Amino acid sequence: MTPGSGLQAGLKNRHLTMIAIGGVIGAGLFVGSSSGIATAGPGILLSYALVGTLVVLVMRMLGEMSAANPTSGSFSAHADRALGRWAGFSIGWLYWFFWVVVLAVEATAGATILEGWVPAVPQWGWALIVMAVLTATNLVSVGSYGEFEFWFAGIKVVAIGAFIVIGALAVFGVLPGVHADKASFGNLSSHGGFLPHGPGSILTGVLLVVFSFMGSEIATLAAGESEDPQRAVTKSTNSIIWRIGVFYLGSILIVVSLIPWDDPSIKDKGSYVAALDSLGIAHAGEIMNFIVLTSVLSCLNSGLYTASRMAFSLGQRGDAPKAFARTTSRGVPMAAIVASVVFGFVAVFFNYKFPDSVFLFLVNSSGAVALFVWLVICFSQLRMRRIIQQEAPEKLVVKMWLYPYLTWATAALIVFVLGYMLTDTEHDGRETVLLSLLVAALVIVVAVVKEKFFANRGPVAAVETEADKVSV
Repeated sequence: MTPGSGLQAGLKNRHLTMIAIGGVIGAGLFVGSSSGIATAGPGILLSYALVGTLVVLVMRMLGEMSAANPTSGSFSAHADRALGRWAGFSIGWLYWFFWVVVLAVEATAGATILEGWVPAVPQWGWALIVMAVLTATNLVSVGSYGEFEFWFAGIKVVAIGAFIVIGALAVFGVLPGVHADKASFGNLSSHGGFLPHGPGSILTGVLLVVFSFMGSEIATLAAGESEDPQRAVTKSTNSIIWRIGVFYLGSILIVVSLIPWDDPSIKDKGSYVAALDSLGIAHAGEIMNFIVLTSVLSCLNSGLYTASRMAFSLGQRGDAPKAFARTTSRGVPMAAIVASVVFGFVAVFFNYKFPDSVFLFLVNSSGAVALFVWLVICFSQLRMRRIIQQEAPEKLVVKMWLYPYLTWATAALIVFVLGYMLTDTEHDGRETVLLSLLVAALVIVVAVVKEKFFANRGPVAAVETEADKVSV
């Protein structure tokens, strides 16, 4: 295989399976759930169910388009075809921006844990080490990324599965050797009721948990580098319901059943650590720190992969530097990876030097990108369904339910959530939406100007993979 021959099908079925499962278990679930529980009480289950339903519907739409046309650009490439080049350009670059900021956030979170274990190495040193190691694995081959993610995701799945089983046994009072005084399903209705802060807290909870679901779409990007992209997309799309049901709703149900939602330890220690501590499990904090570190490394690994593949796709379509679309003999888009990680390093620097100004702006201005991506997927699917039906109806192996009504309803719900965020000043919701809209507007202006004055796409700098050659 000579340099510049495009991406390779280096991901195995077991890699894709774990990438799909692990994609819905982010570090945000372990770290961010405590604030959601404190805000909504047991009613946070409804917040998770509402966002989970939203993600299932959006993933169904994305699955429909990606199964018909598996490509490394995923929803950006679909938006390009369905809505226009400006849409693919804008959402592709916004998504890239989101993930390179996430690299800095997760690198810092991982460095904090590692510094606690080995204080001889400063926090910035650990962030540098973590970023360098995962960059190296991504530069070797897509298979090395898949292998690392297989084990990272495997640890997360085993850990959260064990937590659910152990917690359920404790709630039912049959966990041997443990006397869990507080564990009971009665915790769901006592201490102020199921909705102690009223029905409005459900929507506030949505704002706090919605971003922990980002990553569900990674499997559709990775499918382009698998041996059977259509099968991989179909499988990950069809399994999203039970993945969210088990890992999010199941584990949060166990947390709020093991201990009362207003127990101070939830905010002090974190929801999962507090739940384990209530069972008297030794070294619960260290165990959970290891699991959170694994989730952080998984998110870093996938974030770098995802950002680089989106940059690669933008390069292929002439919407990014041509170098981004060139690959090594191992099928690795080196320039796209290096550019992504360099921006990540710069963001890490801002986090240490200007945490309350420059870095806070970066985080808030990328915060609503998840909702923008989902909204673009909705509008792309409305158009792409008609295109597929006209040109290749046999490729509709995954179909969105109740099209087009459920698609429009999903889009309306996303717009409602964005609108509700504008009323939220307590959790920075308004600032996040306004700054994200500002950045999005700037990117769209660049896209429109580029399309008007530089309408012709440049030559594609890399030969597409077989998945990328599939046209609708």
